[in-house]
Amino acid sequence: MNVLIIEDEKPSARRLKRMLEELDIKVDTMLHSVTESIEWFSKNEHPDLIFLDIQLSDGLSFEIFDTVTIKSAIIFTTAYDEYALKAFKLNSIDYLLKPIDDEELEAAIQKYKKQQPAKQQIQVDFEDIKKLLVNPIDRTYKKRFTARVGQHLKIFSVEEIECFYSENKGTYLHTKENRNYLIDNTLEALEDELNPQQFYRVSRKFFININAIEDIISYTNSRLQIKLNHFNEQEIIVARERVKDFKEWLE
Repeated sequence: MNVLIIEDEKPSARRLKRMLEELDIKVDTMLHSVTESIEWFSKNEHPDLIFLDIQLSDGLSFEIFDTVTIKSAIIFTTAYDEYALKAFKLNSIDYLLKPIDDEELEAAIQKYKKQQPAKQQIQVDFEDIKKLLVNPIDRTYKKRFTARVGQHLKIFSVEEIECFYSENKGTYLHTKENRNYLIDNTLEALEDELNPQQFYRVSRKFFININAIEDIISYTNSRLQIKLNHFNEQEIIVARERVKDFKEWLE
């Protein structure tokens, strides 16, 4: 099975790729914009299955198919409300609401496999879908997080948070006031909740705020060490396989 992901948020794309790999499905390509996708489709054999986000950084993904005749099955991955999506659910293999659930992803894959004995082209009426999204909802991210302190809930804006990290099976946020607070969110859930322009997951253990970076230092084995303004309880190391994406994120 040849699989393609079209998703403008690279952390979300990487998370979906990891989830698919856990189902023994290899993702051959990840694309991140309408322009990039049109160019890729014009030069490459179309995949069996596309995981397609609706709103990309340079427009709606349906614009790709104004130029290219689609030859692949589609599973939508989107933050749009499911009631709007019901109108075209039967025209695609399935749709997955973000944050994507493991069981729903596996069910969508099984649905695709059952419909593929005679690899027929999936026809999707993109014009009807566009009509539902004349005024597409801007993608939103969490602006505040809460942590329990004794019998109280304390509220933190994302501007106050230097990083999120995991330790001893818990997830913590670290503030500019150099305090740590245990939160209910997992790092995996944060991938879909944090603005990827502001936060980046440098490793399995850390999400960092770009505005909190004090220094970036070369480290062993082609890795990078990050120094934040206040957090100094652990070393923050950019994993080698993430260094290239991290540098692109900084630009």
